[in-house]
Amino acid sequence: MTTHRSPAQDRSRRRRATLLDAAVHLLTHGGFAAVTHRAVAHHARLPLAATTYYFTSRDQLIAEAFAQLVDRELATIRTWITRHGPHRLLDQVAAADHTRQLALWELYVHAGRDPALQAIARRWSDGCLRILADTLRLPPDDPRLRLLYTTVSALWLEHLVERRPLDEARTLLTLAIEHAMMGCR
Repeated sequence: MTTHRSPAQDRSRRRRATLLDAAVHLLTHGGFAAVTHRAVAHHARLPLAATTYYFTSRDQLIAEAFAQLVDRELATIRTWITRHGPHRLLDQVAAADHTRQLALWELYVHAGRDPALQAIARRWSDGCLRILADTLRLPPDDPRLRLLYTTVSALWLEHLVERRPLDEARTLLTLAIEHAMMGCR
């Protein structure tokens, strides 16, 4: 049996998606503090009442924006690694939108203080580990994956926050991948 959505349901879904996209944009370009109901409504060009209708709290709005940001970033990373391999992962980091990645990591760190965001932060880490496991053909519970993910994350943060050049980071990543793969041969 096919279900038909009414035009009102479609409009409602589009409005909610527009508000969520606005929240992701604000989060990306202004950080955690930039996301307010008023700012989201203004950016989405919708009435303020729409944000409070679809999102009962700022926390819900931020959590859903963070989840969308995580999902988009995981898809981007999976596509990149599939095309270019794990050795070039830091090239993807360098090519990616700096402000979007800062927002992602800002929320990740903020999740340490906000239990509502911790599950989303874990989804990010677990997603990255699954991508590495699939790419390197390692079992998902292999401890080398966490070591490799931690190395990538540290190098990624150094580049984002300190604007360190990636040349040395590429060498370290290659060593970490080779070390992780030594037990597979």
